[in-house]
Amino acid sequence: MLYIIGLGLCDETDITVKGLEAIKSCERVYLEAYTSILMVPKEQLEKFYGKELIIADREMVESQSDEILLNANSLNIAFLVVGDPFGATTHTDLVIRARELNIPVTVIHNASIINAIGACGLQLYNFGQTISIPFFTDTWKPDSFYDRIKENKDLGLHTLCLLGKKIYEPPRYMAINKAIQQLFEIEETRNQKVYTTESLAIGIARLGSSTDQKIKVGTLNQLLSQDFGPPLHSLVIVGSRVHILEIDFMRFFAVDKQLYNEIVKKDYGI
Repeated sequence: MLYIIGLGLCDETDITVKGLEAIKSCERVYLEAYTSILMVPKEQLEKFYGKELIIADREMVESQSDEILLNANSLNIAFLVVGDPFGATTHTDLVIRARELNIPVTVIHNASIINAIGACGLQLYNFGQTISIPFFTDTWKPDSFYDRIKENKDLGLHTLCLLGKKIYEPPRYMAINKAIQQLFEIEETRNQKVYTTESLAIGIARLGSSTDQKIKVGTLNQLLSQDFGPPLHSLVIVGSRVHILEIDFMRFFAVDKQLYNEIVKKDYGI
């Protein structure tokens, strides 16, 4: 049996009871280590789970999946994923490959950024397409995400922006400030007024932490100068279809409540 198990967002205790029981039954336990991270080290997970974890990097998962699936017809193998198992297409591909080999697969779900983002006060059914913002280089500045933001904006929907990661030693995780700089750079090039420096947005850091979660609401220009601390960071661009409860909830996180109230009255008529 191949178990694909979501670990949640924060630490070792986020795993479900079902997920923990599955891990304890496994001969080998792989930890996917490139699409996201928990806020605790691997050793802390091993102590809590009672199992040694084998790090599965991108090359192993995408090019050497046979190693992960070896003997999974007769042994229990676990593949651990930060957040929910289907938060990345790579994990979907692993399920397909296992089923092609007639290996039984059990998926154990958990919280992910996609549903936990509701903690910022916005209602999940008012979100449009989720986008990813990669690190730019001098010669590579992909901007396809701009079109997705525009499509969401045209429907009045919020846009969740997942921020890039560079898989180096040590890895680098994009900060909200860097993401906003790149958004401004693309807007200057495309010039379709999809968003401006005064667009309302929400910066979220370490979502799911009971002690260190940080949420700030303000204009993109305001958030540009805010300190959000260590990773992981996410950004939401607020759409025009906003419910009064969303407005009231976001107010608790406003960087400047007076300016927030002015923007809400001017841009949203509330």
